[in-house]
Amino acid sequence: MSTERTDGISMPIPEPSPWNLPNALTVLRILLVPVFVWLLLQHGGEDTAMRWWAWGVFAVAIVTDRIDGDLARAKGLVTTFGKVADPIADKALTGAGLITLSMIGEIPWWITVVIIARELGITAMRFWVIRHGVMPASRGGKVKTFLQALAIGLFVMPLSTLPVEWLWRGLAWAILIAALVVTIATAVDYVMKAMTLRSTSERARLKQERKAARGR
Repeated sequence: MSTERTDGISMPIPEPSPWNLPNALTVLRILLVPVFVWLLLQHGGEDTAMRWWAWGVFAVAIVTDRIDGDLARAKGLVTTFGKVADPIADKALTGAGLITLSMIGEIPWWITVVIIARELGITAMRFWVIRHGVMPASRGGKVKTFLQALAIGLFVMPLSTLPVEWLWRGLAWAILIAALVVTIATAVDYVMKAMTLRSTSERARLKQERKAARGR
């Protein structure tokens, strides 16, 4: 909860109601995940029409991801629910996309495991250092998310039905490999930042001073 000053007195500004459009879009994105998975798994992923429908649902979900955050910040509708639900919705969508594509043989399982393990590991690490400070999303993290979504979207399309299939498939693989590289690189960067934060935060400084005082 933030504050504002009125006649020299700081007054708390109540948090906006969670019942707002940005949060509704976030919830919609979560609800679209099982729909997307169901469509993509029809006939083992071999149904061209269902693949296009799955791609459409995925595209709508990705668009809501961009709109809800921008709208919440622009309209002053940032809420605690939104801060928690938005990253959950993002990870649910990309995770479901990767797992489902691996299930139908479009993406090797090892790539899916590496990416999902990274997401879970970084999330756990954020909680590990939360007492020392908040680790904001980096620019590399945003690039990673964009590349993952773009690669998933391309692999969801029925590439075998497209003209110049080899070009589309090559593009999809190039973007997926780029997403994998950025995913690993940003993981290393986050680990280094977490270690630095734990050793240089105010909490760490006070702990070191208490330890030094006991050693005198």
